[in-house]
Amino acid sequence: MKSSSRKNSHEWEAERLEPPPVPDLSGPWRGTGRFSFSPPTPPLPAMSWNRKHLLDIESLTADEILTVLDTARAFKAVGERAIKKVPALRGKTVVNLFIEPSTRTRISFQLSEQRLSADIINFTAEASSLKKGETLKDTARNLEALNADFIVIRHSASGAPHFLARVLNASIINAGDGAHEHPTQALLDTFTIREKKGRIAGLNITILGDVLYSRVARSDLWALTKLGAKVTFCGPSTLVPREFEQMGARVTHDVEEAIRDADIINLLRIQHERQRKTMFPSLGEYTSLFGLNKDRLARTKPDALIMHPGPINRGVEIDSEIADCPRSVILEQVTNGLAVRMAVLFLVNGGKGPQEISA
Repeated sequence: MKSSSRKNSHEWEAERLEPPPVPDLSGPWRGTGRFSFSPPTPPLPAMSWNRKHLLDIESLTADEILTVLDTARAFKAVGERAIKKVPALRGKTVVNLFIEPSTRTRISFQLSEQRLSADIINFTAEASSLKKGETLKDTARNLEALNADFIVIRHSASGAPHFLARVLNASIINAGDGAHEHPTQALLDTFTIREKKGRIAGLNITILGDVLYSRVARSDLWALTKLGAKVTFCGPSTLVPREFEQMGARVTHDVEEAIRDADIINLLRIQHERQRKTMFPSLGEYTSLFGLNKDRLARTKPDALIMHPGPINRGVEIDSEIADCPRSVILEQVTNGLAVRMAVLFLVNGGKGPQEISA
C-alpha cells in the first residue's frame, strides 16, 4: 500500500513487528519451489531482494537487512511445526566449502539446506586437492562444473567470497572470511536482539573483547548501525584501536563505562589463531580487566541481555554461570541462526521476501 510520505527504515521496522504468518502446509506446493502460507493480517509491507550473493553486510541497505529478518521470522514459524521441511530448494545443489574449521556455522548451514530440500555436498580442505596445491579458483570452478547452484564458503583470506563471485556463475554466500565479515552471524544477532527487545533503533549495544581480529564485530557494527542502534566497542587498546570510530562505533577502553548503560552486551573470544603477536600480557590479566563476571554483571541494567557468537571460552571473557544465566540468549542465537540461514538461501535463490512466502 502506497503512502503519501516516504517512510524511513525505522518506521518500516516498527510495522514489520507483527507476528509471522501461520504456514499452511496442507496447501498446494508451487512449481517454483515456494510454498503457500495463509495471508497475514494486517498484510506485510512489500519488500524486495534482488541480490544473487550474500557477500557482506556493509553493502546492504537497511531495507534489505529487514527483508532478511522478516523472511527469517516466517521460516522460524516453519521450524516450530511438526513438519519442518519445505521444498524451496528442491533440485538445487549447495556446496559447503569450509576451508577454515567450523562447528556451529557449518552444521547450521547444512541443516538449513536440508530443511529447504537441497542436495548437499560438504567439502573439507583436509580431504581435497587443495592439499595438493590446487588453487581456490580451480577448486570452485570444478565444483561449479558439477552444476553446483550455491557455494557457501568459509575461508581464512579476507575477500575470498568476493573473488569467487567474480569468477563463478553460482550464488556465493559468505560464511566468514578472515577478519573481514561474517554476514549471517550479524543477521542472526540482529534477529535475536529484535525478537527479544522488539526493536533495534535507539538501543545501546556493547561489543566487548577482541574487536581487531573479529569478523563478527565488523558485521554486527554495519547491521546494527544501519538499523539505528548505538554501538560501543570495548577491550584492550591493542585490540580496540580508535580507528573503529571512523566506521561509526564509539570506542572505550573502560569496561565499567561500556556495560553500565548497555541494553545488549555481546562478548567476543580472543582470536588467538589470527593474532600475529601477543596483544596483552596474559589471559589472567585480560579476564581480570575485561571479563564479564558476577560483580560486573550486577552493575549492568537488570534487563541487559548477554550474547556471544561462540565458541565460548568459559572463565576468560565470561564466567560460566553467566553464560548459563536467564539473561543469556546464547543458545537462542544458535536456534535463530537456522531460520536466518534458511532465509538467506531462499532469497539468493530468487525469493523476494516474506510477502512471497505468505502469498
